[in-house]
Amino acid sequence: MNDALKNYLHDYILPIYHTFDRAHQEDHVLKVIEESITIAKDYELNISMVYTIACYHDIGMQFGREDHHLTGGRFLYEDDHLKTFFSEAERKMMKEAIEDHRASRKEPPRSIYGKIIAEADRDIVAETIILRTVQFGFKNYPHLTKEEHKKRAYSHIKEKYGPDGYLQLWLKTKKNQEGLNKIHALLIEKNEMEKMIETFYENEKKCKNEDANDM
Repeated sequence: MNDALKNYLHDYILPIYHTFDRAHQEDHVLKVIEESITIAKDYELNISMVYTIACYHDIGMQFGREDHHLTGGRFLYEDDHLKTFFSEAERKMMKEAIEDHRASRKEPPRSIYGKIIAEADRDIVAETIILRTVQFGFKNYPHLTKEEHKKRAYSHIKEKYGPDGYLQLWLKTKKNQEGLNKIHALLIEKNEMEKMIETFYENEKKCKNEDANDM
């Protein structure tokens, strides 16, 4: 991994995430980087490309969530500084990987790089999924009541991660498959999941009130 490239990514790209909602902060990106590198060890790949894709994968959030996979890919591709480290073909492949990483995508990513970032971004840990869902709700639906937040969170998790959900695993990693099985079990035990949602809701509400008092 080129030190100059790594310094650029950490000094100029990762700080952009500080302006995003609590579910898409720098800590999330660092986890995706770590998981991407772990998955990539099973393949002969350009680790600098894997690392860079992970750094940019959600950067399009600054332009809105709906098309963040497209705007993020374009942001990477048009970053002149990356031309110092990657060829045109490599930047195009990284752009496509970011475009293809969205969980709602029905077709497989076009390259192994796309499959890796898609799987690394899953972070299919029940507690993490519920927390991020609640955090996203706080950021984007502040008008909802607690009960409405609980209903929205449960419905979203079921729609995305349930047995008939739209999320597909492009690489059958043990970590993600086990995480998905646990979420399926929690969806059956609806009361248990709703208790977890409420706990995270109360914690987020407390954090929000503390932030408001500090202003």
